[in-house]
Amino acid sequence: MSTQKARRRRERETGRGEAPVQTLNRREFVRRAGIGMAAVAAGALLTERRAAQASNIEPGDDAVGVLIDLTRCTGCNSCALACKAINHLPNPDVAPTALSSQALTFVAAETDAAGGVHPVKRQCMHCLHPACVSACTVGALRKSADGPVVYDAHKCIGCRYCQYACPFGVPTYDWGNPLGLIHKCQMCFQQRVAKGETPACVAACPNGALRFGKRRELLAQAHAAIASHPQEYTDHIYGEHEAGGTSVLYLSAVPFEQLRFPQPGNGTISQTAETVMGLTPALALSVATLATGLHLILRRRQQKDDAAPIAWPDRKED
Repeated sequence: MSTQKARRRRERETGRGEAPVQTLNRREFVRRAGIGMAAVAAGALLTERRAAQASNIEPGDDAVGVLIDLTRCTGCNSCALACKAINHLPNPDVAPTALSSQALTFVAAETDAAGGVHPVKRQCMHCLHPACVSACTVGALRKSADGPVVYDAHKCIGCRYCQYACPFGVPTYDWGNPLGLIHKCQMCFQQRVAKGETPACVAACPNGALRFGKRRELLAQAHAAIASHPQEYTDHIYGEHEAGGTSVLYLSAVPFEQLRFPQPGNGTISQTAETVMGLTPALALSVATLATGLHLILRRRQQKDDAAPIAWPDRKED
């Protein structure tokens, strides 16, 4: 046996010498690739979230809204059917009875404390400080400078955070769609408002119960109506202050509590959602980074253990 062969043999027996070249099998490659992709995805999510926040402009004095005078509403459902037609929703001749992926507005029949029945149009309130926008991690929902809260289905991931955040219970989830998209009224922003037209529901109302215009002007008109006809209206404009203010306003002859209107308070409710949801992408990125770091540390430790010499017990002589 040559000297070189003898040296190699001693190195193998004592565990010394060059460490074997580490190769990745298919399972290890997929695991590392998955960790890396998670980190990249979390980083992209954080970037998208920041871009969405930057695009949410504070509505100005010219922001539009809708004033709904419940004393004029007869429950004819012309508004709900017009909404179905403009949005190409199923069953265009059937009046809806609830918000869903097939109905963005409907007219409910609410009973007051005296037993009187009042038709009440329900739809997105288009909040001035929308909690749904604050809760959306990917920027699928956005508050426009013109007033409406608009939705981009191409960005939506179907997380349903907007549903949990909305104090009015407006966004609905399409369980029949494999993409799991959200549906809500957008005030006909793309179809009509951006072209200088009124929303379809407003244009279809035959009784003047719906009025479209600048929010500040609608508020002035509502206050004037209450002042000139105090016997016809309760002294409260719903949406003027609720949840920090909304772009859809209501006048009523009876207190809104009796008509099952939510009472979210007058302060904005989006700040908590913004804080929590703003941290979500960063948290996901941190978890992915931590997992990658732990994996590399454990892998290096395993390599050192594999390369360490084996301490064989001393051989006892017979």
